[in-house]
Amino acid sequence: MYAPDSEGAGKEVSFSRHFDIREADTYTLAPQPEQPQPSHSENFLNAESLILVLTGEEAETSQDHLSGCGIGLRREHYETVLSQRPPLPWFEVISEDFMVAGGRPRHVLEQVRRHYPVALHGVSLSIGSAEPPNRDYLRRLKELVDRVEPALVSDHLCWTGLGGHNSHDLLPLPFTEEVLRTTAAKVRQVQDFLGRRILLENASTYVRFRGSQMKEWEFLAAVAEAADCHILLDVNNVYVNARNHDFDPRAYLHGIPTDRVRQFHLAGHEDHGEFIIDTHDHPVCGEVWQLYRQAVERFGPVPTLIERDADVPPLEVLLEEVHRAESVLEEAHAVETL
Repeated sequence: MYAPDSEGAGKEVSFSRHFDIREADTYTLAPQPEQPQPSHSENFLNAESLILVLTGEEAETSQDHLSGCGIGLRREHYETVLSQRPPLPWFEVISEDFMVAGGRPRHVLEQVRRHYPVALHGVSLSIGSAEPPNRDYLRRLKELVDRVEPALVSDHLCWTGLGGHNSHDLLPLPFTEEVLRTTAAKVRQVQDFLGRRILLENASTYVRFRGSQMKEWEFLAAVAEAADCHILLDVNNVYVNARNHDFDPRAYLHGIPTDRVRQFHLAGHEDHGEFIIDTHDHPVCGEVWQLYRQAVERFGPVPTLIERDADVPPLEVLLEEVHRAESVLEEAHAVETL
């Protein structure tokens, strides 16, 4: 978990020392300088996005179809993946780790992409902030999208910073009509620029806003509908938030439209009794596996990812969780084909 210190620099902190599970007052956004208008060459609309705007259809001819359970491509496994080509259906990568041209990470990704479909998953889009989309960030993301031709592109339904400052954390949103309209408009801008729909992931949260006007799942569903985007449903985050904010995770699942969910995430967490922290450094727990089975029953055999970002184990250990998820997906597929 990362949080800014008194001078604004990011440092690793203990959740229990710095945060409480509590209701927070609605934050106030600082006024932002007027953004210069883009030139014709900088305009968000390009050939692919023009197709999307005029026809309402995505330019997906070069994209791979994902199925089954994949894992995140992490540096601890680079050599194994390149030399052994493990029997995995696809990989997901953190977009920002590969948005600089050249270097070993980009080389590894391009080698992996020759043999596997890839999904891009971002952490810095800051789609929920009041600022307009960062043009430089979007240009670099689109360059990566055009080069890698990923099956899916996703980020989190949150905000990460303001005024050029990145908090390096996924910060929660107040679930209000105003934030809904602002966020949906930004999603549409991003999708127009990329020429494709994106997926928004439900983030883990540790505070709530008194000014919220709807439930988290209602807000997520409403944003997806208003922006016409898809949903990456993180099952672990549903469980974490249900414990932290005392709601029924099954109500969350049943509040999400089935046609919007295009990917699942599974991950581990730290359970501190009164609260849970989404850490991605533990195996998936039994309660999350149970909730995942319920999610698959509702949404079908959606492509699933095992997330492990810290204390990354050998690939063989992750493959055990992959096989467990695959068995759940296969059972759901068998039911669908009856």
